[in-house]
Amino acid sequence: MATKDIVLIALFAAIIAALGVVPQITIPMAGGVPITAQSMGVMLAGALLGAKRGGLAVVLFLVLVAVGLPLLSGGRGGAGVFFGASGGFLIGFPIGAFMIGFLFDRHTGQPGFVLSLIYVLIGGVGVIYLLGVPWLAQVAEISLSQALAGSLAFVPGDLIKAVLTVLIAREVRKAMPNL
Repeated sequence: MATKDIVLIALFAAIIAALGVVPQITIPMAGGVPITAQSMGVMLAGALLGAKRGGLAVVLFLVLVAVGLPLLSGGRGGAGVFFGASGGFLIGFPIGAFMIGFLFDRHTGQPGFVLSLIYVLIGGVGVIYLLGVPWLAQVAEISLSQALAGSLAFVPGDLIKAVLTVLIAREVRKAMPNL
């Protein structure tokens, strides 16, 4: 792996951590899983760094969280966060970033806005919810349908984050085509 790759992986792990400074919003009916800006960092990592580097940036971030750094929104950190209500969503972060990157990596040049948005929604919402909702149901001891219904409160914010991700990624890719 080249020095440039290592720097970009570390930079995006730092960006995800910095997005944790944005205050979280906790929705009671979502089982205590907070709305954070950090999922947008996950989307950006995949969209800008590609599958391998984007996924590794998120893995690095989560390793730092696991060893106890309070990098999650609200100053949370430590291995215990992976066993709480948001644990499945956290586990879905690197897989989601990898999926977004994989979809973007399939293109030479830049896909159109709508296709880019679909890619970000597949990885940044679909994959993460696919892992997070069942985990939430298990941990909160509620039915899958209750966990899904509670998670629907996150969808409008995730749609906004996905659109912002695509707008930012398109501009960065124009400015830095060899990223």
